[in-house]
Amino acid sequence: MCAESRCRTVMITARRFRGSVGTRVGFPSLKRRDEVRNSEDHLVSLACLFCSEWCEMSYTTIDVHGRGRTFQFTLTATVLLMGMASSSVLFSGEREPIQIGGRNAFVIMPPVSSRVKGPMPWVWYAPTLGNRHPSRDEQWMIHRLHAAGIAIAGVDVGESYGSPKGVRVYHEFYREVTDERGFHTKPVLLARSRGGLMLYSWAVSHPDCVGGIAGIYPVCNIASYPGVERASAAFDLTAEQLEESLTKYNPVDNLRPLAKARVPIFHIQGDSDNVVPHEANSGLLAARYKALGGPVEIELISGQGHNMWRGWFESETLTQFMVKHALGN
Repeated sequence: MCAESRCRTVMITARRFRGSVGTRVGFPSLKRRDEVRNSEDHLVSLACLFCSEWCEMSYTTIDVHGRGRTFQFTLTATVLLMGMASSSVLFSGEREPIQIGGRNAFVIMPPVSSRVKGPMPWVWYAPTLGNRHPSRDEQWMIHRLHAAGIAIAGVDVGESYGSPKGVRVYHEFYREVTDERGFHTKPVLLARSRGGLMLYSWAVSHPDCVGGIAGIYPVCNIASYPGVERASAAFDLTAEQLEESLTKYNPVDNLRPLAKARVPIFHIQGDSDNVVPHEANSGLLAARYKALGGPVEIELISGQGHNMWRGWFESETLTQFMVKHALGN
């Protein structure tokens, strides 16, 4: 049993039953979530209501008392959920799913006891990669943001690489949470890895809507990652067309609006990152931003690369930067 196991309640629903009154239905001891089991006697759907990979339960038999050949019933059972715990377990607030133009989005609100008066301060996280991020890696950071009364939110735009289509979805999401949910109009953007292309591409088009930009080894340069050829399809262009118009879309070539708005930037980056090299991303962005008069700081970590080192996600300096600028201090 792994340390992340939790006891939870799930609903076991027999969708269809063939047989006479009193037939006993058996449930096997280990079933994958959303697996449907067919047999001569019954069709059982095991629906886990939490984000877990496996459910373990003792073998159970149930007397089904009904009439006719089709019968539906529901049983509530306590099971042990194994594997990755859900966001509702990991964080100090529930992860609420929402839809933006057919895209999956989420908000994770801070506890009521921590909330501040006025518009809800928030951190905009990218990339979400479906429902995978933020995950347990960021829970230390998110607990501290929640303690300060700050929400976390994000929207999945797939592998947009900062394309105009992705930017449009981002702005729809921004309008939803600010206009309809009372979120502050100047979030702090938290760009992790290729989330940098997504958030920076939106930010340079909406500099007055940004309270600050925080980064964990963020991609800032399409030419560096994923490369023009790989990114071109997301822009509905050929590689040659994207190469010719790269300065139109590339974040490191479009920093002037952010510098003019005096948007503060803070990145943490490894000096041994071979996936998102410092010199072509955070280093290049910082040099150009400073030349434009923009406030920027890069904390360069010796010996670290593009990895899951806990220091990325438990950085007091990065967290305090987000708290300060999300609260407008």
